[in-house]
Amino acid sequence: MTDTIRARAVLLDMDGTLVDSTAVVERLWLAWAEPHGIDPATVLSTVHGRQGHQSMAIMLPDRDHEINLRENAQMLANESADVDGVIAIDGAEALLAGLLPYPHAIVTSADVTLMNARMAQAGLTVPTLTVTAESVSASKPDPEGFLLGAKLLGVDPEECVVFEDSGAGIQAAHAAGMRVIGVGPHATAHEPTFHVDDLTQVRVVPTDDGFELAVG
Repeated sequence: MTDTIRARAVLLDMDGTLVDSTAVVERLWLAWAEPHGIDPATVLSTVHGRQGHQSMAIMLPDRDHEINLRENAQMLANESADVDGVIAIDGAEALLAGLLPYPHAIVTSADVTLMNARMAQAGLTVPTLTVTAESVSASKPDPEGFLLGAKLLGVDPEECVVFEDSGAGIQAAHAAGMRVIGVGPHATAHEPTFHVDDLTQVRVVPTDDGFELAVG
């Protein structure tokens, strides 16, 4: 069954949605967590989709947040330098190519350096418009990033479609009043509006007044 989704703009998460960075994320975050004695399952259920300092605050709630900010800066640098194993999600290149004529943006919890490093390693072109960690004051699941993306594109939130894989990201998109296409096996648990296994199940279809997304 194919769903047809009318939209004026698309907002795309990066990690887990356009690029598969699971290997490096888990490698570096488990190394960070080990001296704190944090259970690996807790780490892996917390870090995806959020800015690093927020993940640290959740796992170490009594720690001075200034330490989290400093360690997050180092984590971002480490992640930017370590892109071994980062690959494109199937269908990502074709989706980005199909969106080129239309309003779209990346909305990621990564900073600019990390975004560029992972997209380059995956062989993907970064869209002209991006919303990164530097652009916002609050991390997903706060809707600030998605609302800013819609504002910069000049499109009302309800006319945007978000691509997301994580619970924090899907929650943020819903809070922004946007429809969400959940990507990958873990997205279904967070009640996206639609779901795909990967991006090969999405096509951008030109229309007389813009485009629509064929999903399924």
